Amino acid sequence: MSDLVPEGWLRTKLGKYIGVQGGNAFKSESFCDEGVPIIRISNIKKDGSINLKGAVYYKEDSNLEKFKAISGDVLIAMSGATTGKVGRYNSEFFSYINQRVGRFFLKNINEGSIDFIHQITSEDEFTNSILIDAVGGAQPNISNQQIESISINFPPFPEQQKIAKILTSVDEVIEKTQAQIDKLKDLKTGMMQELLTNGIGNNGKPHTQFKDSPVGRVPAEWEVVTLGDVTIESAFGPRFSSDEYADDGNFGCIRTTDMDENWDINYSTAPLARLNFKELEKHILVDGDLLVTRSGTCGLVDVFRVQTMPMVAAAFLIRFRLTENMVPFFVKYLMMSADIQENIQLLASGGVQKNLSGTSLKTLKIPKPSIKEQIKIVNAIESINSRLANANKKLSLNKRLKKALMQDLLTGKVRVNVELTA
Repeated sequence: MSDLVPEGWLRTKLGKYIGVQGGNAFKSESFCDEGVPIIRISNIKKDGSINLKGAVYYKEDSNLEKFKAISGDVLIAMSGATTGKVGRYNSEFFSYINQRVGRFFLKNINEGSIDFIHQITSEDEFTNSILIDAVGGAQPNISNQQIESISINFPPFPEQQKIAKILTSVDEVIEKTQAQIDKLKDLKTGMMQELLTNGIGNNGKPHTQFKDSPVGRVPAEWEVVTLGDVTIESAFGPRFSSDEYADDGNFGCIRTTDMDENWDINYSTAPLARLNFKELEKHILVDGDLLVTRSGTCGLVDVFRVQTMPMVAAAFLIRFRLTENMVPFFVKYLMMSADIQENIQLLASGGVQKNLSGTSLKTLKIPKPSIKEQIKIVNAIESINSRLANANKKLSLNKRLKKALMQDLLTGKVRVNVELTA
């Protein structure tokens, strides 16, 4: 937070406006399976949310009133890896706060806005200030007094309210978009489970006859094949010296680290290398090649889409080129499913660092519908992917907007108009 104080603002300690209520030292032996949730440090997430998944419970006790967190409360982690991380509690029911979790409370509701306090303390700069003051080695700790002593530039109360209203409105859009993304992910998971086991049927009619198979219950007309049965050729990626990497390279090189959290290839992060074309020609990827990671995080899979320059898979990827009667994206979705992933991991060999071979992967059994049904299944899943991509794009745009607004409004660089009433 800048030391420059905008005109009309006051640089003062956070404690002028708020106090910090510490949590209660609950005893683990008193936890129970139901009752009032207890918010622990681990429940304050890095995205600023309070997530009660995995929370422990405690019986309701009238003596613990001051340790209640209700909707709208701003909480802060006071020790551990997330020291200084602030979150907003938005549940309809109350919870108790555990020790080393602090709750902000306003000292005067006519001077300070809790919404503004939430925004200003959500900045990375505030968290960094906390960490500077935190004591301890591997386990930093911060006290109530240290939090309250941090100096912040405060606008007048009406301006606090207006700034908070603007930023909160963006937060609401972000939260709704994230909720939409979460629902779409659940929908995709359910759809994949349904379509990859029960199929989509023919002529708009679902399958009615099923059979037991080495990969579980599947439609009667589906075959069960091995990955090797539907592979024309497979190969490890080529090895070459790291000295060959160059900004003006003539080849793009896809590494295991270029597969993102959704198992999609991030072509923008793939480095370039200057390689001999004739020596690498047989390794050049073609549209539809199936790529599988073979070391470390074994079994991540994606389908290569042709790019503007030739590309190769790096040494820790295996390339599979499939037969015409197998849709690469259908195989990708099969290999992403929990049951087949479990089988893939069983094929991996080694100790701490597991490894997959092309030979072992070719023994992997997979169901094989008709090419027509494969295409229908892929199109159905891709329709959800398209909606997810649009929602993620919207989320990214709004997060960037929020960041820019915080930089402008919380520093006074851009002033808001406050309507004055007579």
